[in-house]
Amino acid sequence: MGEVRLRWTGERLQFAGETSFGDPVAVGGDPEGPGAKPSDLLPLSLASCTAYDVVEILRKQRQGLRGLEVVVTSTQDPDPPWTFRAIHMAFLLIGDVAEHKAARAVELAESKYCAIAATLRPVVDLTHSFEVRATG
Repeated sequence: MGEVRLRWTGERLQFAGETSFGDPVAVGGDPEGPGAKPSDLLPLSLASCTAYDVVEILRKQRQGLRGLEVVVTSTQDPDPPWTFRAIHMAFLLIGDVAEHKAARAVELAESKYCAIAATLRPVVDLTHSFEVRATG
């Protein structure tokens, strides 16, 4: 079982988080203050979870992945509690990666291995796309 912590800093809507590894995470509700907007952390968690698995899968397949970027777009209800309705992840894989292996890695990461995706899937429409860009 994992444990994370969150502490209000006493200033505005600023919080200091701590991961289960003990690393700091700044969370903030003010546009001018430091930290991640709380509702950005959900899509970011999804992207992190799937990207982790994509890298692991392609590494095991001995693909020449040199870079990975995930751009996440989400749709939320316009009124409180601003429920997430759809999240799309666009993966950009850079390196010597076979197209069919990239497709399979992204599919497996989202549909089988990512705990965040498994948790969200029953209530949020999850979609993804990918592009492979060869290096020089």
